[in-house]
Amino acid sequence: MRLSLVDAGSNTVRLVVADVEGGVPLPVHTVKWKLRLSERVSADGTIAEEAVEQLVEAVAEAGDTALRWRAAGPLAFATAVVREAPNRQEVLERVASGTGIRMCTLPGETEAELTFLATRRWLGWKAGPLALLDIGGGSLEVAFGRGRLPDFAASLPLGAARLTREYLGVQDPPGAAELKELRRRIRHELRDVAARIRWESPRTAAVGSRTFQQLARLCGAAPGRFGPFEPRRLVRRDLKEAVRTLAALPAAERAQLPGVSAPRAAQSLAGAVVGHTALKLMGLRRAVVSPWGIREGVLLRYVEDGADWWAEAGGARVAVAPASAVSLRSISGPPA
Repeated sequence: MRLSLVDAGSNTVRLVVADVEGGVPLPVHTVKWKLRLSERVSADGTIAEEAVEQLVEAVAEAGDTALRWRAAGPLAFATAVVREAPNRQEVLERVASGTGIRMCTLPGETEAELTFLATRRWLGWKAGPLALLDIGGGSLEVAFGRGRLPDFAASLPLGAARLTREYLGVQDPPGAAELKELRRRIRHELRDVAARIRWESPRTAAVGSRTFQQLARLCGAAPGRFGPFEPRRLVRRDLKEAVRTLAALPAAERAQLPGVSAPRAAQSLAGAVVGHTALKLMGLRRAVVSPWGIREGVLLRYVEDGADWWAEAGGARVAVAPASAVSLRSISGPPA
């Protein structure tokens, strides 16, 4: 079975085309569009008109590409930047009318659950009781569980892009007072969830998302070109030093550091502060870096639990592309 998925996040829109024979999603084609939606919102979170237009264009192109690759779907969803926008319904209706693709927004707790599922599948049962942290642009997802799905899951308004906009947007690099206020906010939001993780005493802690992957690289983990099977860990002590390094540099200079990409340089400091504070409050000294995240979680859950699960989550019924499907746009690379 070949499925496609479209994920509209805070920084990018991503298309994944994957073969899922045997219950394991194996990507055969991926594309991303860098829209940086989280940077194109008003003070109340409303997504700008130009950004909405570009989102519609990206989703339309993703749908055409999935069709050309003869994939069912796409399973289309948006994360916190759209979910929390005052014009959320308008955005979703514009996507549907402009592309024919019904995009949904998943609750934050569902995002945490799906990311946990993907991480559990990647690490296996040997990981034992598992705690998961995932930093997105708009939210921080936390989950803990002993089985396939978490015993509890939470989504907190501690995304790297959100906190950069709210706390670190005045000075570059920020001052000590700004960082103090940022840490106070993080500790306040995390208090109850961190206490639960401490009480559960997980055998394994894992971190996911592009933010954590880049922070792990900054702290000495192997680069991405070594592939997903290269073991990677993030040590809290090393992350503390990374916070000091990032805090001393303006965004343009952070982009010169190992693992820090230019589009995420401005929010890398907020992500590092969230990550370090969370690990410290939860009593976690180190964490495994998982290459699988919410996209793999959606594919796994769809394959394992069927179309009814996706419909209940808010998604549209998935249509299977005909074998003779041809894209309306010229896209290089797919099968002849």
